[in-house]
Amino acid sequence: MKILVVGGTRYFGIPMVNALLAKGHDVTIATRGNAKVEFEGRVSYAVLDRMDSSSVKRALENQKFDVIIDKIAYGSNDVKALLENVSCDRYIQMSTCSVYPNEHANISEDEFVTSEYLLEWMDRLPDYEKTKRNAERAVLEYMDSSACTFVRYPVVLGENDYTGRLRFYLEHIKEENPMFVDDLDHAMSFIHEKEAGEFIAYLVDHPLSGAVNGCSNGAIKISEIISYAEEKLGKKAVLDENGEAAPYNGLTDSLTFNTEKAKKAGYVFSDLNSWIYKLIDYEIGNIR
Repeated sequence: MKILVVGGTRYFGIPMVNALLAKGHDVTIATRGNAKVEFEGRVSYAVLDRMDSSSVKRALENQKFDVIIDKIAYGSNDVKALLENVSCDRYIQMSTCSVYPNEHANISEDEFVTSEYLLEWMDRLPDYEKTKRNAERAVLEYMDSSACTFVRYPVVLGENDYTGRLRFYLEHIKEENPMFVDDLDHAMSFIHEKEAGEFIAYLVDHPLSGAVNGCSNGAIKISEIISYAEEKLGKKAVLDENGEAAPYNGLTDSLTFNTEKAKKAGYVFSDLNSWIYKLIDYEIGNIR
């Protein structure tokens, strides 16, 4: 199929594009042109600023794709700038589990219904949850809901994670620096970067309509991450209300997600325990 990937040159976009190429798809990547990536096959490029409608128009005007995968749609105006200038038969947006209004275990896709959300045309806002809800809703101004997929992930982790959020806990333990952690005993879901990319690629050949959750099976408490790191490093975490605030703070309940819809489409996610401790080991080994 002829596929346009908006983004795709960073983090889990790379295994996603490689999975598409392995299936023989014709991939064009829309990018600002700053990143140079060696993919496992040939890709075409369209250089543009996806937030600028005129830039998108110059690069892609009147082109038609079988599928558009939009990895970097943050706000409704991002979607508008893209879909008013290029068309497709199917549209897949990398969304987020942050669209869900309430934290609890086993959240299902119907807890945020895209079509029922009141659309606001807006740029990218500090309110990430609101911005991403609008990004989903804006698509329905251009596409029928049956032709859209909104992929909702929790936090994505992996060896190429540039955010440093997991590393925060490990570095503070190693250096014995105080940190403030307010959610030690709430369990969280995660997904590995490779699987995050490959699942989106899977949806090209196994289309689903509407929202779909993706995450590894199982969950882990922040206290379990800390305890494992303490044992590996031979040091105790310094937990202090006056310490530096930890990045996963703020959980008020366990936060896990139902993936039955993905399983019914034939995709079975890995078990969290099969990779999370290996990743912690890797991160510990790379702390300077």
